[in-house]
Amino acid sequence: MGSAPPHDTLLPLDPETFAAESRSVIDFLGGYYRDVESYPVRPPDAEPGRLRTLLPDAPPEHGDPVDVILEDVRRHIVPGLTHWQSPNFFAYYPMNASTAGFAGEMLSTGLNVVPFVWAASPAATELEGVVVDWMCKLVGLPDRFLFSGGGGGVLHGSTCEAVVCTLAAARDRALSRLGHDAILRMVVYASDQSHSTFQKGARIIGIPPSNFRVIPTSAASGYGLAVDSLCSVVDADVASGLVPLYLCGTVGTTGLGAVDPVRQLGEVARRYGMWLHVDAAYAGSSLICPEFRDCIDGAELADSVSMNPHKWFLTNMDCCCLWVASPAMLTSALSSNPEYLNGVSQEGAEVVDYKDWQIALSRPFRAMKLWVVLRRYGAAGMRAYIRRHVEMAEWFERTVRADRRFEVVVPRRFSLVTFRLRPRYEGDQEVDALNRKLLVAVNASGRAFMTHFVVDSKFVIRMAVGGAMTQMRHVRDAWELVKEKAKEVGALPSDFMDMQ
Repeated sequence: MGSAPPHDTLLPLDPETFAAESRSVIDFLGGYYRDVESYPVRPPDAEPGRLRTLLPDAPPEHGDPVDVILEDVRRHIVPGLTHWQSPNFFAYYPMNASTAGFAGEMLSTGLNVVPFVWAASPAATELEGVVVDWMCKLVGLPDRFLFSGGGGGVLHGSTCEAVVCTLAAARDRALSRLGHDAILRMVVYASDQSHSTFQKGARIIGIPPSNFRVIPTSAASGYGLAVDSLCSVVDADVASGLVPLYLCGTVGTTGLGAVDPVRQLGEVARRYGMWLHVDAAYAGSSLICPEFRDCIDGAELADSVSMNPHKWFLTNMDCCCLWVASPAMLTSALSSNPEYLNGVSQEGAEVVDYKDWQIALSRPFRAMKLWVVLRRYGAAGMRAYIRRHVEMAEWFERTVRADRRFEVVVPRRFSLVTFRLRPRYEGDQEVDALNRKLLVAVNASGRAFMTHFVVDSKFVIRMAVGGAMTQMRHVRDAWELVKEKAKEVGALPSDFMDMQ
């Protein structure tokens, strides 16, 4: 027998090597998840540029074995990560992973097809149509967003992409009616709680920054977008000769989890000829539970809706569902027909070419991982998963309220609790500084990670429950940590005796 070929001449996709090295990676990740709870949630000694001091200045001339690479990941990469899959991660919003999500990701990555047009991978395109319809039904959207109802859906990488695409569709719909020069008169509306991606998206599609309206919210409306405030701004714009173009409604805002009144916003949008987009990136997952369906009441008046299964639906990054009531509006703004694709599409057939539903041409096989998650856990399993997190957040909220040192700033929405140390006395000017110290102390411990928000000039702490590995004991431990650090920063129970 001849000797084995030099390492550099091995086939890069040899089936035997693929199987062996993939097992090594799976074993590595299995160990990571077994140990993840032992890591500080955020790296305690992270410094900008640290990784450059640990890695060579140039790539190797000859390749390294996978076990050597994985050892470098263990020694140099893992210690510098913020561990989003830690059961003690309560920051931002969850970014779920799961065994089924990983299996789906492996299948997607392993098959590595590129379904930009139907003919490029028919089953991948058709599976995407199936799963977005499944999700549409599961979250309770009206039939007008189903392919069979004249609408349809697509899987994007993020809400940001979905927003840019729907803004472009709304713009082109208006331009066809008003002429090209009208873009300088178009106005986009959102609340002061809406995600910043809407302002970025408006700039990208050519809306002047001065034509973006941020409508203030208040505690009286639960920090949802008040229709009276919106209408007064829209009326003033119309009187000034401007064109209301696009209205953003949110179900589960980033800072507070607030919910905008979708039905009322839909009525306003129709009155003024605006495109209504409903952003349910985080809270959309909860809509699979009937008790949360009222949050999306009025969705039949929307032009588009989006939600992110990669947030709270056990689907590994990245995966965003976008549904539109009129696919033709989207594709007319985004379609292109380069010569190298002529003759590739299925002539005369009712097929979807997803390249015309997004910004890029190429796209991954995202439908596979969402399909595997749905198949593996089922609707009942996913509802139970969401409800467990909500129950944990309910316990945390009740417990915070029972401690005289703390206050819940905004009533819990979904699995998000916003709280803070309350003022120790009337006119306490140090309360924000004290809460900042508390959050820094909690995060510096490495035992949990939370983030903050500012509402009505108050610094508040956000506790977002939703990790795939998070159990009730982790939420209880987080509360014990908060109390411990509150004492360390000087928030003693005796200081709050008059606040009961």
